[in-house]
Amino acid sequence: MIRCCSTIVLSAVLAAGCSKKSSGPPVIPGPFNLVSQTLNGFSTTPPYFNISNSPVIKFAFSSPVDRSSVGSSFYFKDNSGVSIPYNASYENKDSTVVIQPASVLTAISKYGVGFSTNLESQGKVFLQKQIDIQFLTAIDSTDKFPRLTDSALLSLVQQQTFKYFWDFGHPVSGLARERTTSGDLVTTGGSGFGIMAMLVGVQRNFILRTDALTRITTIVNFLATKVTSYHGAFPHWLNGATGATIPFSANDDGGDIVETSYMMQGLLCARQYFSSGSDSSEIRLRTAINNLWNKVDWNWYRQGGQNILYWNWSPDFNWAVNVPVRGWNEALITYVLAASSAVSSIPKTVYDSGWAQNGGIKNGNNYFGITLPLGPAEGGPLFFAHYSFLGINPNGLTDAYANYWNQNTAHTQINYNYCISNPHNYFGYSNLCWGLSASDEQNGYSAHAPGNDDGVITPTAAISSLPYTPTQSLGALRFFYYTLGNKIWGQYGFIDAFNLSTIWYDSDWLAIDQGPEIVMIENYRTGLLWNLFMSCPEIKTGMKNLGFQGPNL
Repeated sequence: MIRCCSTIVLSAVLAAGCSKKSSGPPVIPGPFNLVSQTLNGFSTTPPYFNISNSPVIKFAFSSPVDRSSVGSSFYFKDNSGVSIPYNASYENKDSTVVIQPASVLTAISKYGVGFSTNLESQGKVFLQKQIDIQFLTAIDSTDKFPRLTDSALLSLVQQQTFKYFWDFGHPVSGLARERTTSGDLVTTGGSGFGIMAMLVGVQRNFILRTDALTRITTIVNFLATKVTSYHGAFPHWLNGATGATIPFSANDDGGDIVETSYMMQGLLCARQYFSSGSDSSEIRLRTAINNLWNKVDWNWYRQGGQNILYWNWSPDFNWAVNVPVRGWNEALITYVLAASSAVSSIPKTVYDSGWAQNGGIKNGNNYFGITLPLGPAEGGPLFFAHYSFLGINPNGLTDAYANYWNQNTAHTQINYNYCISNPHNYFGYSNLCWGLSASDEQNGYSAHAPGNDDGVITPTAAISSLPYTPTQSLGALRFFYYTLGNKIWGQYGFIDAFNLSTIWYDSDWLAIDQGPEIVMIENYRTGLLWNLFMSCPEIKTGMKNLGFQGPNL
């Protein structure tokens, strides 16, 4: 309890933040509060990112501090709550306390510094409010791995990522597991990407041609004999040991026409690759692939003859999922394949009315000085520019709706410029650290994009865009490998995603993100998969029937 000689004095003392202790005649102390705080000389407001690993943190007060109270009130801790030794010094006649860690802090790490209300002024007045500052230290820009030529680095990324499909491929079926924690659960679309990756593996001498032929033959035979297809379409998920359908969602336990398209894209590339002549094993593989390809009833997925394709059909739930395959998104390949089928081709009106919405897919707006021909505002997630174009060559490709090289290049440049602008002030975003696409995030999975941005960078977004933005994508790849180093580089290449603002690094790899990295790097280097897919005679016919024009048709 405060004892003062008069109510006037009492009021003055309370207004100033009265001392918790008193002795002798009553004294009216001066005010004692925090006036300002700076980190490395800069006034700061949250969030506190990119702070030097040897920070100088200054707290300026309205009155000189009692040095004897500093040790019991100030703290410096790491993210685990472990105390960090620090040095305290004083400026401005003890009105400013300068805090510095006793040793260099760890890069890209979270620390806390502050003080409690035990801090006391020389006038014996305690602070009325404690201060707590959380900050993240800067990225260490030194190289974590030895420098390579860009060509050698691209080969290394392809080879390390290839291990996901080769070393980690399911031991029975050869198909690709959904992710590194999936056990027997394999993915149809990701396996199609994996087949394309195996062809790259042969070309880059990661594996022998005969080894790839054997593995892809195992996959094709498993699909033909163990897997239930639904009017020719495969389910999204399978059991890689038994072939049993694994439901993707409550009503999705049947055919998935988009996932099937990714598989067929890969299989047709394999058919074209293994076409050297009279080798009996290659002949059998080509025949088996054609049987699977011709079995798909694309028209069935028009749900009763409508002029649009539908994503899913289930023998148990019929069309309950009821998601139309409508552009602009990742599913252009579905309409191209459906138009290219020799036994169940769709007419052009299904493409125009269903996919293109009679021109409704057009955008035409300007973002960061770049005109986007198609799709949602600011382009959406970058996998739109990857999945269909692992096989479809967009170079010089046009139809009534767009120039597809311009579309994919504009989409990628907008995504790149958005990350540089960094409107939400996420830590790490820059011209070297960019790329928003569907991937894991700290508490789940999301289709990251300018309109759905929570600080997660997905390496496949920038790397798989290499054909469209080679300078920007190579810059990102170098940054991911040399600067972030083993924080995001591991057993199967770059991890699926990371968030520097929360210091989260995924512990997983996903087939649908690893595959495009290998394939699009190769398309940038040699055009291998573009050349294979576009060499299919039925693809040329189907695309022409839809109104496409281009040098590869």
